Amino acid sequence: MRSRTSISNRQLIIAAVLLYSVIFSSCAGGKQASEVANANKAADAAPVQPYATPAMTTTANTTVDKSQADYDYESTKGERYAEISENPFLETVRAPLSTFSIDVDTASYSNVRRFLNQGSLPPKDAVRIEEMVNYFEYDYPQPAGDLPFSVNSEVAACPWNAQHKIVQIGLQGKKVSLDNVPPSNLVFLVDVSGSMASPDKLPLLKQGLKTMVNQLSDKDRVAIVVYAGASGLALPSVAADNKGEIIAALDKLEAGGSTNGGQGIRLAYQVAEDNFIANGNNRVILATDGDFNVGLTGDNELVSLIEQKRQSNIFLSVLGFGSGNLNDSMMEKLADKGNGNYAYIDSSDEARKALGQQVAGTLYTIAKDVKIQVEFNPAKVAGYRLIGYENRLLADKDFNDDKKDAGEIGAGHTVTALYEIVPAGQKVENPGVDELRYSRIEPSETKFNAELLTVKLRYKEPDGDDSKLLTIGLLDRDNSFESASENLRFASAVAGFGMILRNSNYKGNANLGNIWQIANTSRGNDLKNYRGEFLELVEKARRMKG
Repeated sequence: MRSRTSISNRQLIIAAVLLYSVIFSSCAGGKQASEVANANKAADAAPVQPYATPAMTTTANTTVDKSQADYDYESTKGERYAEISENPFLETVRAPLSTFSIDVDTASYSNVRRFLNQGSLPPKDAVRIEEMVNYFEYDYPQPAGDLPFSVNSEVAACPWNAQHKIVQIGLQGKKVSLDNVPPSNLVFLVDVSGSMASPDKLPLLKQGLKTMVNQLSDKDRVAIVVYAGASGLALPSVAADNKGEIIAALDKLEAGGSTNGGQGIRLAYQVAEDNFIANGNNRVILATDGDFNVGLTGDNELVSLIEQKRQSNIFLSVLGFGSGNLNDSMMEKLADKGNGNYAYIDSSDEARKALGQQVAGTLYTIAKDVKIQVEFNPAKVAGYRLIGYENRLLADKDFNDDKKDAGEIGAGHTVTALYEIVPAGQKVENPGVDELRYSRIEPSETKFNAELLTVKLRYKEPDGDDSKLLTIGLLDRDNSFESASENLRFASAVAGFGMILRNSNYKGNANLGNIWQIANTSRGNDLKNYRGEFLELVEKARRMKG
């Protein structure tokens, strides 16, 4: 009897200990989960205010903590993106000139779209704001006379900081019918390595190139070079009216093996040189996921190879495909140094857009080495920040140096750049730098007094070596953001969305709600629903962020 009682007491003690452990664990876990949830809510709700304090100051050279990026690290751990350090605010008295190369790449936007459509936010360095803005067409006027593009500018109040202004600079490339473009000598350089086997890679790639082939005429030529562990000529250069032969060669391509991109690039350029068309469009089109793992594999080695090859006046365009091992960093650099553009193809619709509807811009360059230099009037502008274009910045002296490489613009392409302006009278904080003693600026009574800034552009003809200069001034205006053009308002919405996705310290009071509203009211004549799709992406991001 006593033994049974003793056993029962021990059982009761053990049960009580177990029950207490479970209760304590649940409480502690619940408290921890609650703390994490509350911390996340606080982080989302906390406003980032790098601009105007009550003393009207703006912080220059602000950086963003990478740990703040909110995305699925597991799903992107095999993808490679170049690190972006956002442009800071600069004081006009210290740096009155801002110089950069144009960029017509659109890859970042379609890659960001891929992440959002798959239910995750993109890694911050996948978000290149200039490429997101330039994905869209804007209603800029066609150029006059023989100029390859028109230059347009506008200023209005900044939507995410009422004390600042936003300036838009827009270029509109001349639209050219495919019937009037020079003949093309194209070499499709196709990655058929094992990493290209998935449906969103080689099968989508072949579909996209078929779309392009169907746009070509009998004056054009096409060759196909493939590469995996080794490279080879899958189709010698043939006239593009042999569409059946070209498409049959594409259909035979299968994925397998390692990736020797350097060897493939050399062969593709050799084929292009062997079939070079004087005064024509000579171009290698590289289609890959960028996962080069044999031969030349480093960014610098491949870039050096491309820089050597571009001297032959053969341009390079890059088409990116797939996910998981996407080497975005490599592909962007190759297109930049190869006098071409970089597009990411995430769907059949994007293939039809880039390689069908906009094939003239993809293939036909109307101006090369296009540089922009903006001079700010210190009597009107205390400071400024170029939004995006971080990897396109040039030294001021590079603007007049015709040996310095810069970006190309294709037929019908639009290029847009945005500056956030700190008006004169406000302070631009520059941490770590003492105030200047002798730089107080007084308004001058000259004919330039009313100008906010001057935009200068240099460009070369596609086969030219000497640049031409264009100059326009922009008068200061106190226009409200609501009265600005649809061009400026929609571009600002896209830029604001990019800053939110990057969790930028420069996003001011921008939030996904007001970004959606701005984009919705500036949608314009959206016949192809590209802007409508943007609204859907903003809504998806808003649901993910809660």
